[in-house]
Amino acid sequence: MKSTKKIALAASVMAVALTFAQTPSFAVGSAAAAQLPASVKKSGVLTVGVDTTYAPNESLDKNGKAIGWEINLFNAIAADLGVKANYVSANFDTIIPAIKGGKYDVGVSSFTDTKVREAQVDFANYFVAGIQWASAAGKKVVDPNNACGLTVGVQTGTTEVDDVKAKSADCVKAGKKPITVLSFDDQHLVNNSVSLGRAQALTADSPITEDAVAHSGGKLQLAGAIYGNAPYGIATAKGSTLVKAISLALQDIYKNGIYGKVLAKAGVTPGAIKSFTINGATS
Repeated sequence: MKSTKKIALAASVMAVALTFAQTPSFAVGSAAAAQLPASVKKSGVLTVGVDTTYAPNESLDKNGKAIGWEINLFNAIAADLGVKANYVSANFDTIIPAIKGGKYDVGVSSFTDTKVREAQVDFANYFVAGIQWASAAGKKVVDPNNACGLTVGVQTGTTEVDDVKAKSADCVKAGKKPITVLSFDDQHLVNNSVSLGRAQALTADSPITEDAVAHSGGKLQLAGAIYGNAPYGIATAKGSTLVKAISLALQDIYKNGIYGKVLAKAGVTPGAIKSFTINGATS
């Protein structure tokens, strides 16, 4: 999964700052805001790296503004903290390095919280998602557990890449043909690879695949069941108090009902959580 989310973006980092988020007027959660780093308190702004090709979680509207349910969720977090969120479009696999380098304060991009990633950044957990495949409609449904010899589209840098490679290795061990991984920086291109016949299947986080099928004009169908549920996390610099601030803000917006409303409006309530952990990776 993303680690394990419409306009085609360039393959390199899109360092174009998006419009400041319009944040709702909530009372600032003092316990959460107290944990903000001094630099953020002074500026009143959080710079957020986001891959805006991962609808419905995060994408761009026709005016180039970041939208999606994760954007709405983080806007509520920012409002609770009394700061603004400045979204910057970037390729997914560049966001964590940019957080480590101090370019972004936060990464909001459907990151699956993993042990490997926790060695680089801290995560405030807020959702659970699984892996979901899709294949071309009108043809035999692809079985994710029997995809040997097929070409599978996947977004670069996601945990789905590792998942497909592991499945491919199992194919080889069984004396079968490996799976060909067709990777793209842009999830829209992943989806199109199946619609256009370049790949027999695609794999992504469950909300993303479901949205791709729903908006494919009948060209895609779901393939297999959701598996590998794992927590999403908002990424911050390792050791920063910012992760604690965000986690406390998540608890605030859960208690005041905003969290549930954001997920319900997007139709992703099944992934809701009640306990907002930090660095809750299971693998």
